[in-house]
Amino acid sequence: MIVSLIVIVVIGIWLMSMYNGLITLRNNVANALRQIDVQLKRRHDLIPNLVSAVKGEMKFEQETLEKVVQARAAAMSVKPGNMKDLAAKEGELTAALGRLMMLKESYPSLKANEEVNKLMEELTHTENQIGFSRQFYNDICTKFNTKQQVFPTNIFASMLGFKPEELWELPADSPERENVKVDLSF
Repeated sequence: MIVSLIVIVVIGIWLMSMYNGLITLRNNVANALRQIDVQLKRRHDLIPNLVSAVKGEMKFEQETLEKVVQARAAAMSVKPGNMKDLAAKEGELTAALGRLMMLKESYPSLKANEEVNKLMEELTHTENQIGFSRQFYNDICTKFNTKQQVFPTNIFASMLGFKPEELWELPADSPERENVKVDLSF
């Protein structure tokens, strides 16, 4: 009788520990996704300032500026939780911003503009933060998904309502997957 009671208590503690571990990982996944949202919001807020700062100088590049503005609007319109659409739209925005940043090199007056340089530096920093946030998100999702798939947790995880999380992936046709073209000719 005492042995049976001890076994039941040990199994109960083990189940509670397993459940709490899954809850912790699920909350970490949600937090990591919110950190990506914070960085994306920061990027979205910087873009109008950057576009207005370069607009006067880049008279012949209106198409590039319009693509950045359109990509920003598309990225901001994605519904929360739609990871594939979000990754695709953010990839388009990243590509448009990359073209804008490369064009800066063609305009000496923009290179010398302190406000533009400051905004570009902030945007570069934000892009790095987005990259780190995505990496952290994928790392924590992988831990969460792995925890659900290993024995014996896999037996109970689905019964307790846990589902695998989607990793942040670029679509196959994303502009971010394209190789960077560097021209060193003079």
